[in-house]
Amino acid sequence: MNAAPWKGRCVLVTGHTGFTGAWLVLWLRWLGAEVSGYALSPPTKPSLYREAGVSASLAREEIADVRDARKLDEFFRKAQPEIVIHLAAQSLVRRGYAEPAETYSTNVIGTLNVLESVRSCPAVRAVVVVTTDKCYENRELSRGYTEDDPLGGADPYASSKAAAELVTSAYRSSFFANGASVATARAGNIVGGGDWSTDRLMTDLVSALRSGKPLRLRNPDAVRPWQHVLDALHGYLVLAAALAERGRDFAQAWNFGPPPEEARPVSWVVETAARLWGSNCRWERDTGPHPHESTQLRLDAGKARSRLGWKPELGIEEALAWSVDWYRRHAENPRQAPELCLEQIARFMERAGS
Repeated sequence: MNAAPWKGRCVLVTGHTGFTGAWLVLWLRWLGAEVSGYALSPPTKPSLYREAGVSASLAREEIADVRDARKLDEFFRKAQPEIVIHLAAQSLVRRGYAEPAETYSTNVIGTLNVLESVRSCPAVRAVVVVTTDKCYENRELSRGYTEDDPLGGADPYASSKAAAELVTSAYRSSFFANGASVATARAGNIVGGGDWSTDRLMTDLVSALRSGKPLRLRNPDAVRPWQHVLDALHGYLVLAAALAERGRDFAQAWNFGPPPEEARPVSWVVETAARLWGSNCRWERDTGPHPHESTQLRLDAGKARSRLGWKPELGIEEALAWSVDWYRRHAENPRQAPELCLEQIARFMERAGS
């Protein structure tokens, strides 16, 4: 990972108003890229997009829906991106149960629309479609899922992301034998400062730590591949650069996550983050009723390590420490959100040897 491939390069990020998208825009600008953003209005209040002044880092911006194919096409024509990183999605499992039609239309038709816009934009050289670790047919395995494992999903969110993978694979085979190189990226459960989304563990945990109220956990024993948002984004950036510079050899699916043995249960994450905060966090099991969620989920990112040279830079405890530090310092002075993000990006880049 280095800045050279990004300086002056035109990059279009969909979903830039979300938590992960906001971090990505700030990092791309730090690398010297010219960034365009296409997304709905920020999904939360507060939002990292607003707190960190992400709009000021954009060369152009459109607040619109990826399901609006006409607007999306127009934006591609204006932006003329070389690289597209598609993050726009309905990304919450429980909201998928509550709003299945919106989840499928956003995650499947939205992805199809992005790929159609890529087809009509010859400037595009590389596309990374970000899906999820939950796109696999979950068989509650103790080993990490590899990119060759069957796709599936027992809930609308997971299956919509598996469908987005299938759409991307079909377009890659049918329409991108020449032209843009298209890959998908499947990351683990992300933590990091500035996430205020509903049903996110860190969001609920920070709220509980500040209020002193017990945290109610739906699945305290559920094991997940936790990682810092910058580790996941590092993977997307390394992959995008490989697609743009070295082409079709990398146009496939990729996992980005911690080693399978480093996956941890939800309760461990809560207790560790509370210790790092310097407080005891009481938690209670929320007995529901709740819709189904998998118990075991691990990723095998061996292919990304061996072929892309990517590896996680932060172990889970350090990822939680960085997250806790961000939230604590932001609480002391919310205006320093941009500096907090850029400071952690710079630290991460130094850590990664750039």
